[in-house]
Amino acid sequence: MKIIDFHNHHYPPEYIEALRAEQGAVTVTDDADGNPVLYSPGDYNVAVPGHRDITFREQVLEDEGIDMQVVTLTSPGTHLSPPVQSVALARIVNDAFAEIMKDNPDRFTALGTLPLNDPEAAVRELERAILELGMRGIMLYSNINGVPLHHEMFLPLYEKANELNAVLYIHPIHPVGVEAMTDYWLMPLVGFTFDTTLAAAGLVFSGIVERFPAITWVLAHLGGAIPYLAERLDRGYHAFEECREHISRLPSDQLKEFYYDTVNFDPNALRLAIAFAGSSHLLAGSDYPHMIGSLSSMVESIQMLDIPEAEKVDILGGNAQRLLF
Repeated sequence: MKIIDFHNHHYPPEYIEALRAEQGAVTVTDDADGNPVLYSPGDYNVAVPGHRDITFREQVLEDEGIDMQVVTLTSPGTHLSPPVQSVALARIVNDAFAEIMKDNPDRFTALGTLPLNDPEAAVRELERAILELGMRGIMLYSNINGVPLHHEMFLPLYEKANELNAVLYIHPIHPVGVEAMTDYWLMPLVGFTFDTTLAAAGLVFSGIVERFPAITWVLAHLGGAIPYLAERLDRGYHAFEECREHISRLPSDQLKEFYYDTVNFDPNALRLAIAFAGSSHLLAGSDYPHMIGSLSSMVESIQMLDIPEAEKVDILGGNAQRLLF
């Protein structure tokens, strides 16, 4: 049984140093332990060794019995910088990811990042990531400086992604309405999951999902609230003309075709997602090395499920294997 962690994050050291040199919307300092701290408006991330040291990470995976990870970037992304710098930052990240894949292909693959505040450049970088660097797709953030993913400015990107049969993985970032989430870490705990839910619903109702059927969509954090709220979206489809304007199929039918990573370590929540989309559409995820991530909880929560062993094997790695290779 091969265990593939679909949801985890890496800050290439070159990316951190480029942000440090820029000191623009994202500033970089160091904490008392020498870890870089990336400050962005309303947020900060401490880049611990697991975030930035691949050799350190390899040993952790060996100790935890994890065979492979699908490496992605995380907040703050590249799109807080002006477009020229955003393009350069995305190339730095993707080149670093490609080098990691090349150096240890049995341990790591990656989904690239894009300069999403420059849609034309994003299309070019998507092509480069897939056709030149060997990635199967990219990670999209749930909004781009407040612009929703279903905005028409991103249509050329989806056209190209559809042409390339790309995997598009939606991960939350600084959510809209964040001013209501400043206490008790409500932004990552609640706002992130709601922003993913909002992004997925917008992509469906706008017709983008139906219009570009060759794209494979993946949602982080078990889809936010999508498995729980899908029936409500269907009621909107029946009740409101606007919700039928761009689509011919029920929202739930489309959302059942999405994939969902298992970064919700409650077996009851996992059971709901399986009842909604099927075990064939769940992908093991840890959120390593964030403070609220856990490689062991990823595995244990899946092993606790009362489902056939073959389905556990698929969730732990088989589904990701078929999706990405």
